[in-house]
Amino acid sequence: MLIRLNKYLSDCGVSSRRKSEELILQGRVTVNETAITGLSFKVDPEKDIVHVDGEKISPKKHLYFLLNKPKGFITTTNDEKNRNTVIELINTKEKIFPIGRLDYNTTGVLLLTNDGNFSQLLTHPGNKVPREYEARLDKPLLDEDKDKFLKGIYLDGIKGKFTSLLIPKKNNKRFLLVKCVEGRNHFVKNMFKALGYSVQSLNRKSFAGILADISVGSYRPLKNSEINHITQTYGK
Repeated sequence: MLIRLNKYLSDCGVSSRRKSEELILQGRVTVNETAITGLSFKVDPEKDIVHVDGEKISPKKHLYFLLNKPKGFITTTNDEKNRNTVIELINTKEKIFPIGRLDYNTTGVLLLTNDGNFSQLLTHPGNKVPREYEARLDKPLLDEDKDKFLKGIYLDGIKGKFTSLLIPKKNNKRFLLVKCVEGRNHFVKNMFKALGYSVQSLNRKSFAGILADISVGSYRPLKNSEINHITQTYGK
């Protein structure tokens, strides 16, 4: 499969696509010992040999992890306040980053990777990636409010809605199972807050169909079948 040279350099971790274009225009990139200065040039990662400033470039191995996030960790790669980050829970020497965010005290499914394209598939609003949450409210949900959440309400001028809202225990309307395709920060909490509810606890049960089938605080590599499902479903 042929890909543009600047994308290949970016995927290999050399630099961003824009910086890679500068390297190409400066004549610092060779393919099979020939200097390339055209930005439209494409390479075959399986066959072509690429050098930058005389140093051979090798494709970066992409990593994909599922973490069952515990409370008390922030979803960033580092924190200026020295709080614990989810990166600390993954044993790898490679630089990885979380896909999207979960709040400090929100638990559940979190995916981490070093593959920017994979992350883009899952976070692009147009792909409508499903998310499922277990939410516990400060008070029972009213039937009329349930209908409002399903029809949609406005947050900061943008309409949002739950695609599904179930009450697993009929005698406990404080505990809900919520489905949505929104990735806005604090979306579930802000939806409930807009109608006067406070979320006491929130757990993401699934993301893009991936379930937290491991204990809280543990992680595992994503299965090839899970990776393929995501790329085939959202990479069209």
